[in-house]
Amino acid sequence: MGAVKPQLQLSLQFADPRHRAELPRHKVMRWMRAALEAPAEITVRVVDAEEGQRLNREFRAKDYATNVLTFDYAHEPVVMADLVLCAPVVEREAAELGKSLQAHYAHLLVHGTLHAQGYDHEADDEAQVMEARETELMLALGFDDPYLKPPLEA
Repeated sequence: MGAVKPQLQLSLQFADPRHRAELPRHKVMRWMRAALEAPAEITVRVVDAEEGQRLNREFRAKDYATNVLTFDYAHEPVVMADLVLCAPVVEREAAELGKSLQAHYAHLLVHGTLHAQGYDHEADDEAQVMEARETELMLALGFDDPYLKPPLEA
């Protein structure tokens, strides 16, 4: 019998509804709870490229839309955070990586949930720890290793 997962209060918002069918609430909850180490209150917002770019520019001084932004407000006793996923970027990356859209969303939700708890990947040693944890979680959820590069075609 598996360990009891921490409680998650989830607000799931679709400013860009194009992938709503790929992100049913029960799956989003499952993916995120797998990555949680403490109870959490997290809002997940799926946005278009314009909103994604504006948020990245305003909060990270980078003038482009990125796949996921994590705004972490508290790590304990309850993790409090907002995750913003940019639908067009996620869609493009999934195609470029040869992954299903759902697998890429699952990885980004795990990634963002780890960030919300203080994981980081700026330094090499931090990146190794975070990527190892992401791989472990994704495999446990039934997905492929998100960092495994597909073989080149001959």
